[in-house]
Amino acid sequence: MRAVVQHRYGPPSVLELTEVAMPSPARGEVLVQLRAASVHPGDYFVMTGVPYMVRLVFGLRRPRHGVPGRDLAGVVSAVGTDVTELRPGDEVFGWSAEGTLAEYACVPADHLVTVPADVSVVDVAAVPTSALTALQALCRIANVQPGQSVLVTGASGGVGSFAVQIAKALGAEVTGVCRTRSIELVRSLGADHVVDYTRTDFTRAEKLYDVILDNVEAQPLRAVRRALTPTGILIPNSGRGGRWVGPLGRIVTARVLSAFTRQHLRPFASVEKHEDLLTLADLLATGQVTPVIDRTYPLDEAADALHYIAAGHTRGKVVVTI
Repeated sequence: MRAVVQHRYGPPSVLELTEVAMPSPARGEVLVQLRAASVHPGDYFVMTGVPYMVRLVFGLRRPRHGVPGRDLAGVVSAVGTDVTELRPGDEVFGWSAEGTLAEYACVPADHLVTVPADVSVVDVAAVPTSALTALQALCRIANVQPGQSVLVTGASGGVGSFAVQIAKALGAEVTGVCRTRSIELVRSLGADHVVDYTRTDFTRAEKLYDVILDNVEAQPLRAVRRALTPTGILIPNSGRGGRWVGPLGRIVTARVLSAFTRQHLRPFASVEKHEDLLTLADLLATGQVTPVIDRTYPLDEAADALHYIAAGHTRGKVVVTI
């Protein structure tokens, strides 16, 4: 089969499209013929090996898994033993640890759910990592309730575009922060208010928020806290930071500050959960969440897709079609 492979850490130029052996599903796995795979900043960090702390997880000298990518959508081609909930021909989406920029991947069955009717394979491929992050931040970390005020920075980005829609589905009053060109997009996602950060600094406005999901972290913590209610929740979520430890420094700072204020500063790392993927499938099926697709690339242009991600100005998601 064809797959995008990297043998060392580095920029997108280290990726090459080549022929590799077809995988076979082990016990509890299914073989998925991939139709689409979205990419996100985390894929770029793993590809480059920067911040260097990612190498502790993905391989010290070279990536442990030579095929990049985690999110996927496709059709079940074969099932391993003990798999009863899925069968060949089922359309599925979810995530894999083995790399999804390829024609096939073996995936644990509990990492997948079936595609809702009338939802395209490109759309569902965009969902897993970014939408799971938004869902867990707003539901599990912030426990957003109807009537609460929620502000989302990077509201037109991968996580942000999902977060605006999920917060609205939870009954919140939502404010999205974005650049000028994305104002109408963020409004179309259901935001009650939109702040153009090139003209207005939300940290110096009078409006206070119960929850702030900060996907950009362009402002210092002390500044963003000014926009929180006295007992509000701030979730830093950019994933960016220094070359060595990435966002770890800001995470530690947030944890320490939380001990000295009634405000809650809660950096977190999303953890893929099958039940959350089922929740997202329901939101897709009911139309409460619709993925925003910025660009699509064919498999042989996967390096260009990751180069585009690195620029940091995507609107919604970038998907590689296979």
